[in-house]
Amino acid sequence: MRKLTYLAVLEPSSDGYGVYFPDLPGCISFGKDIEEAQQMAREALELHVYGMEKDGDPLPAPSKALAKEEVEDGIMTAVTVLPDLVKNDMENRRVKTNVTIPAWLKDAAESRHVNYSKLLEAALIDYLNVKREVLR
Repeated sequence: MRKLTYLAVLEPSSDGYGVYFPDLPGCISFGKDIEEAQQMAREALELHVYGMEKDGDPLPAPSKALAKEEVEDGIMTAVTVLPDLVKNDMENRRVKTNVTIPAWLKDAAESRHVNYSKLLEAALIDYLNVKREVLR
């Protein structure tokens, strides 16, 4: 299982800690306290890496250390993520979608207690001739 570790900086402020990753411009977050800031840093890193990989952008090599001016008065912490698990979770999460069908068909389906989600999922898998890919 692939594991990535990037260095984050937690900057104290009057209302909590701002979080940024010097190696990943735009990957930022915030937490009310150190514990929440670390949790939010992990979530931000997971989503940032997922987005970059989905867009086909190369990931920069993680720094082994940060210069003093990059940290300033902040707290440096290592944040580790498992990109393959995040990808699996993101791509297999349930999403809502609207469909339009005739009223008589909806009434008939409801009278038989049809689970629209399961039926549509099975029909799309069959129609598109795709296999369900779930990483466990």
